[in-house]
Amino acid sequence: MRVGLTGGVASGKSTVSAILAELGAVVIDADQLAREVVAPGTEGLAEVVAAFGEGVLTAEGELDRPAMGAIVFADPEKRRVLESIVHPRVRDRAAEIEAAAPPGAVVVHDIPLLAETGQGNGFDAVVVVDVPAGVQVERMTGIRGMTREDAQARIGAQATREQRRAIATYVIENTGSLEDLRTEVERVLDELAARA
Repeated sequence: MRVGLTGGVASGKSTVSAILAELGAVVIDADQLAREVVAPGTEGLAEVVAAFGEGVLTAEGELDRPAMGAIVFADPEKRRVLESIVHPRVRDRAAEIEAAAPPGAVVVHDIPLLAETGQGNGFDAVVVVDVPAGVQVERMTGIRGMTREDAQARIGAQATREQRRAIATYVIENTGSLEDLRTEVERVLDELAARA
């Protein structure tokens, strides 16, 4: 059972992903893979530096994620350049991990930009973690210390709630408690496992 998991920034998708992993799903985290494919010494990082210059590196030679984010979230064309370097490498690595999963496993691909990259049809089911935009802004400013403007720019750079919900097999609303969220994730995983 191949499952795509997505949600807007600060929706709680990472929490849902962690709960799924705890419950025994094989979780493939695209954000984690995106960090791996641009780690120091990789071909991916060399290509990013060739496209954006040495200014996107830290003093230690790692990708300066905040600096890179400031560039690509302000310029859709530059974001497309970065995505053209990172996304194919992430997809290749995810395919390797999936191929190693045990038979009958529920394999969850945690992909923040699932709707944006048109990958929804490539899965047996799509789970969308959803919250209102006001909750996203509140979480980003309160928990992550972003300005309202930065938070709204991040939301604006992603698919709309409606676009994500349109590709959903399951929608997990994350406006309640952590216990409510866990109960909902358990319910969805039980249904996915029954379909596997």
